[in-house]
Amino acid sequence: MLRITFVDDPQAGPTIKLEGKLLGPWIEEVARAVTINSAASRRICLDLSQVTHADAAGVALLRSLVAGGVNAVRCSGYIARLIEDGPQT
Repeated sequence: MLRITFVDDPQAGPTIKLEGKLLGPWIEEVARAVTINSAASRRICLDLSQVTHADAAGVALLRSLVAGGVNAVRCSGYIARLIEDGPQT
C-alpha cells in the first residue's frame, strides 16, 4: 500500500509525501499527483522519508521525476541510492 499526501511545507514549498511501498500498481497515481500539483508553476518536492521500498517501476519513476526537476527530499540512504544507481539485480 502507498499513501500519497499533498502538504504545503513552509520550508520546502509544495510537497507530495509518499508513505509505504512504491510499486508498479501505484506508479500512475504518483505520476498523476506530481503532474496535477506541478501545474501551479512552483517546483514540487517529493518527501520520500516514509518510503520503505521501491520496485524497478518505482525506481524508474523516481529517477524520471528527479530528472524532470522534481526535488526528492528526506530520502533514506537506501532510496537515495536506488534513485542514483537504479535497482540492483
